Amino acid sequence: MKKIILSLIALIIASSTITAQDNLVNSLKGNQSDSAKIKFQFTSIVNLENSPVKSQGSSGTCWSYSGNSFLESEMMRNGKEFVDISEIYTARCAYIERAKNYVRMHGNIGWGDGAELHDVVAIYKKYGAVPYEIYTGLNYGTTKNKFGEMQAALEGMLKGIVSNKNGRLTKNWLPAFIAALDSYLGKVPESFTYKGKEYTPLTFASEVVGLQPDQYIELSSFTYAPNYEPTLLMVPDNWSLQNVYNIPFENMTDIVDNALKNGYTVAWATDVSEKYFSWKNGVAIVPEKEFEDMDAEEQKKMFDGPQKEREINAEVRENAFDDYTTTDDHGMHIVGLAKDQYDKEYYMVKNSWGDKNDYKGYLYVSKTYFNYKTTAFLVNEAAIPGNILRKLK
Repeated sequence: MKKIILSLIALIIASSTITAQDNLVNSLKGNQSDSAKIKFQFTSIVNLENSPVKSQGSSGTCWSYSGNSFLESEMMRNGKEFVDISEIYTARCAYIERAKNYVRMHGNIGWGDGAELHDVVAIYKKYGAVPYEIYTGLNYGTTKNKFGEMQAALEGMLKGIVSNKNGRLTKNWLPAFIAALDSYLGKVPESFTYKGKEYTPLTFASEVVGLQPDQYIELSSFTYAPNYEPTLLMVPDNWSLQNVYNIPFENMTDIVDNALKNGYTVAWATDVSEKYFSWKNGVAIVPEKEFEDMDAEEQKKMFDGPQKEREINAEVRENAFDDYTTTDDHGMHIVGLAKDQYDKEYYMVKNSWGDKNDYKGYLYVSKTYFNYKTTAFLVNEAAIPGNILRKLK
């Protein structure tokens, strides 16, 4: 009995030990209900996050929120002062480029809010960046993004343009499209003053943000493409028809782990349609059984605590792409590494759905889920292990 008491005391002392690195995780846990604390207990291993959680509102701009959160972290990693970069400026510029492709392709590419992480870097390179305080994109009288009406109007306009009955297309369509964007989102100033100095979007990007866009590499893993070579990212929102570097399945977590442990965050595109991705609970896992194969009790207890996960390999991952089980749904920002009460590791992920969940805007994603559901991820090339980087062609 005495040994049991001593063991319990030791366990309590060990569980109450908090490192400086754990501060954010434990403060987030402090906002949970008592029942939530019992289910999962996360301890931080690496925590690189220091910019605020935001909400994308009713817009499909997760790619811009996660991509710009990533750029903000890159700025601060380089010793720069935090700047709240306007996500809607990035999105607005992307809509212009996407409209050009839509018209060039006679409407034979998709239209919508969505895009990919590489588009954030491409827009930064071509159009620069603007602080949020200068360009909020809330020109239509709301306090949050609501893009339904705007996107319906823009798509209708573009469909009318490509179905032109006059034969030759005039050059007027693009100014008319930009005018519609201006009406909904507001005009972008040619120059603006930030902290007492005047900038254009391009000079602000070069002088204040100060990142080199060619340093960033997007990767994924497919068995149908050669390893370490560029391959087209075949998802509907890849409107710019860009390539990603294809890497072996086992390299995915190797790269992310190396990045985090060396101070680099990771922008992440993934599928969030599965029942075992729970925003409310702040956890994403891969149970041994598919949700539809569980009985009611198993479904109810799915997030009651850590559990054994399904074995995922390259073939399972590929099959999920091919049968539409994995879809290109959402972009988020991997900002840390944590472990649960059984020392199993998870990625700490910043979302753009506000802070109304158990972890105040963050969630914990198992490495199994990451391997299974990732569509692509974006990193600084310096974050890639040298033995892998040297193989990229």
